[in-house]
Amino acid sequence: MLARPSVAVAATELSLGQTGGALDIVHLRPLVERTVGDPRVTVALLDGPVAAHPHLAGARMRQVGGTSTCMVADSRACAHGTFVAGILAASRESQAPGICPGCTFLVRPIFAEAGFPSTSPAEVGLALLEAIEAGARVVNLSAEATGSADPMLDDALSFAGRLGVLVVAAAGNGAILGRTAIASHPSVLPVVGADARGRPLPDANLGGSIGRRGLAAPGLLTSLDATGTVRRGGGSSAATAVVTGAVALLWSLFPDATATEVTNALSGRARRRAVTPPLMDAEAAYRALEVLDRRRCR
Repeated sequence: MLARPSVAVAATELSLGQTGGALDIVHLRPLVERTVGDPRVTVALLDGPVAAHPHLAGARMRQVGGTSTCMVADSRACAHGTFVAGILAASRESQAPGICPGCTFLVRPIFAEAGFPSTSPAEVGLALLEAIEAGARVVNLSAEATGSADPMLDDALSFAGRLGVLVVAAAGNGAILGRTAIASHPSVLPVVGADARGRPLPDANLGGSIGRRGLAAPGLLTSLDATGTVRRGGGSSAATAVVTGAVALLWSLFPDATATEVTNALSGRARRRAVTPPLMDAEAAYRALEVLDRRRCR
């Protein structure tokens, strides 16, 4: 069973615009100002379908595995997919600018417009394999499987790890404390949504693997609405897109870095025992990779 990805309207707006606070609490603004992203960095969006929003008109997007556009603009699956896509790919001139609009995006829906948010771990595994085959370097996964592990999903996540594809996955919004099938996988970087003060949102899933290897990021954002406007929303899916965007920008600036190096730079090397992960520090990650890059060039 997959936890429902939340796109609930939030009381607090943390705009990704130039005056917003979402960039600042995770020190992402300097990274955003350095680059819009490199088109050679390919980001897969495993989410709902994405609407043809005017602020995505210039984005490099292509579909993987069937229909990736919205048939029903006001469906919850379309709203969720468009919201997450906007955080990453919206034009920097948008009311809700994207983090890495210069990157290339693969849209592979895992949520059908009818019956959202129903899907299966096997479907997520298949979507991941298709995204990897299509050239994804980082995968933004907006679903968190609960219950026992699925062999196909587990194999797909392991395959991603062996190839150096970084899977950034939402920890979920079920207020669950414990182990989950995706977040506990060693190839996954799990993400928890945080409020304006950096504290986990009330409905955030937490646990040992999330605390040890995961990150927290702003989970209350302004992004694109499937009807052509912008809106407020939040949850771990929004936070996951923020971390994915940081990964994409770091790889744009340091293309020779490995997935392990990027993950270590973002997460730090300190041993953790808490169930709550630390806030991402994008500028610290940049500095860490800059040091590695200098050593590599000697």
